[in-house]
Amino acid sequence: MTVHHSVSQQSSLNSSSSAADARLETDAGRKDFWRATFSCWLGTAMEYADFALYGLAAGIIFGDVFFPEATPAIALLSSFATWSVGFIARPIGALLFGWIGDRKGRKTVMIATIILMGASTTLIGLIPSYASIGVWAPACLVLLRFTQGLGAGAELSGGTVMLGEYAPVERRGLVSSVIALGSNSGTLIASLVWLAVIQMDKESLLAWGWRIPFLSSVVIAVVALWIRRHLRETPVFERQQAELQAERSATLAQAEEDVDTRSFWQRSRAFWVMVGLRIGENGPSYLAQGFIVGYVAKVLMLDKSVPTTAVFIASLLGFLIIPFAGWLSDRFGRRITYRCFCLLLMFYAWPAFSLMDSHDPAIVIAVIVVGMALASLGIFGVQAAWGVEMFGVKRRYTKMAVAKELGSILSGGTAPLVAAALLSFTGHWWPIAVYFSAMASIGFLTTFVAPETRGRDLNLPEDAI
Repeated sequence: MTVHHSVSQQSSLNSSSSAADARLETDAGRKDFWRATFSCWLGTAMEYADFALYGLAAGIIFGDVFFPEATPAIALLSSFATWSVGFIARPIGALLFGWIGDRKGRKTVMIATIILMGASTTLIGLIPSYASIGVWAPACLVLLRFTQGLGAGAELSGGTVMLGEYAPVERRGLVSSVIALGSNSGTLIASLVWLAVIQMDKESLLAWGWRIPFLSSVVIAVVALWIRRHLRETPVFERQQAELQAERSATLAQAEEDVDTRSFWQRSRAFWVMVGLRIGENGPSYLAQGFIVGYVAKVLMLDKSVPTTAVFIASLLGFLIIPFAGWLSDRFGRRITYRCFCLLLMFYAWPAFSLMDSHDPAIVIAVIVVGMALASLGIFGVQAAWGVEMFGVKRRYTKMAVAKELGSILSGGTAPLVAAALLSFTGHWWPIAVYFSAMASIGFLTTFVAPETRGRDLNLPEDAI
């Protein structure tokens, strides 16, 4: 294990900070930084808008369009089964594009993922209905959902790596939180677009109205692609490439040999720590903004405007909460900030479900907003910079992307399904509260074995552990 003393940490901080400041002092450097920031925000916004659009369409319209011969329950299950295909594809995309990103550059992958995601989402809006082409309609939906997931599996981590490597070290937490702002923006955009579309009469909505949100996503994709074509590689990756060109020698061979003699646990410890941190965030996040929304509408039988309003308010507040969380991690450290969010989440579920049983719309809205503020917004805003700093430069993209997507599958990808099964089996909310707290506890406990990485030099080849 690498031990980082305060002196060496300060040295790394000064070295990394001076290099970043030197780049940002030039007009070209500042232009590159702002272009990268806007591009990463836009790409992440598109990723989350795509997923939110699909989730809303799956619950409201896809059963009638693609599975008209099934019973309502089976049609809904089939719609969300296709939704889960995207989660299966995400770690594959993370591994593939992460490998490319570590070898060919961050820019190459950022261009590829935005094309893949943009094309997949747009083509979903062009799929003929089941009435037109039969079983080929849901087959096309599954295929495009898979390709959409491939791109999304690398987009989030790619943007996080690029922003982290561009950001001034003393503001890395704040700048990296822009990625979380992108996810928040995507959810907000999707909810606004879908709210406008569902005002149509049912016949028009089924015939062509549902296609509008998917087809309109091409605008975001084209803008993001145009910006990313003019991106410059991050200074960290450029330095890494220069060093690799200069070190095709026995020194590099010996270094690789030394790495290989370490145990698997030593070489992968940072990876599994990232998985644990991701479970503590992603599981509660999907329960707070996914399952609880359905619980309010289907179990408590409140008007659908109640959870929709809550998500909208939380999305607006996210533009304040996310950068504040990033700033807190810059001011007090990644570990303590993340730990506090996880601790709050461990105790959130119990009073949350009790309060929602009141059926008071104002209380229910407040409960959902608080849950999203803690899990979907605050904790995610801290995670961005910490994930980048956790890994060495050589395999940063691959390790972080795969760790995040694996953690997502183990938590967020299955959380709503597990919660629904627990509710169906027990008929009460307390097992869901236990499940919620358990996942938050995993994140909380992981912070005790995770390193404090604030100010770490991103040019270092080894992981932080």
